[in-house]
Amino acid sequence: MLLNVVVVVVVVVVVVVVVVVVVVVVVVEVVVVVVLVVVVVVVVVVVVVVVVVVVEGVVVVVIVVKVVVVVVVVVVVVVVVVVVVVVVVVVVVVMCDVFIYNF
Repeated sequence: MLLNVVVVVVVVVVVVVVVVVVVVVVVVEVVVVVVLVVVVVVVVVVVVVVVVVVVEGVVVVVIVVKVVVVVVVVVVVVVVVVVVVVVVVVVVVVMCDVFIYNF
């Protein structure tokens, strides 16, 4: 009987720790994504302002388009990486939970 209680307590503690770790990881990833997006937007604004001041006409349009394409690619890559990491973490947590539950 005492062994069953110990096993249940250990399982509950492990599940709580895993859930807390997942929540912390997700929050940190969201904060990192927000910071990256802000940095990218600031850099794009600075580059566009510098380009507009330095040159005029068609060259500005070409440079701005290149900058926008690069920014879009960077943001898409960051979002994809974050989504993949979150999915992997969720899958691992679910697998651990199922394993612990079946144990």
